Formats: sequence, structure tokens, C-alpha cells
Amino acid sequence: MTSADPPEGFESLDQAQQWVLEFVQWYNHEHRHSAVRYVTPQQRHEGQEVAILEQRARLYEQAKARNPERWSQNTRNWEPVGAVWLNPEPVLEAA
Repeated sequence: MTSADPPEGFESLDQAQQWVLEFVQWYNHEHRHSAVRYVTPQQRHEGQEVAILEQRARLYEQAKARNPERWSQNTRNWEPVGAVWLNPEPVLEAA
């Protein structure tokens, strides 16, 4: 899938259902989400997240060691994140 955007309209229910199936496949298995450190939801659900992020952290540290002049600060944070929410409830401040 090259675009997550649906077409302007669908010609049939079957076409709409096919688009949704392809979108869900892409979203869960291919799209790397920034909120979860660029792993896919499927990788998180299958317990692969920690190993993937550890490998990325090692690669970034190796790159920094080879070319320290390219890094003005620390490398990207590759620590796993906890629970995330699609639409979290807003946090209300005490009055």
C-alpha cells in the first residue's frame, strides 16, 4: 500500500472492505509508528520490540563511535515505551 488515504469514494461495498483490509494490514504490519519508537504494532504484540530497539541503539552507538563529528548530542532514545493510546483522555489540571 502506498497511501493510507482512501479514495474519494468506493464503487461498492466489496471495494471498501478490500481497502480496509489492505489498510489494516499495512497499518499493523508495515507502518512504523513514531509513538512506539518506529516499530510496528505487530512487532510490539509479538514481543519483538525490545530486541529491535536494543539492536537500533547498538547501531546508533556504533555509528556515533565511527563518526563522532556527526553527533552534536546523544543518539536517539531507543528505550521501549509503555502503554500508548490512540486517543487518550485529556489530563485535566486541578483548579
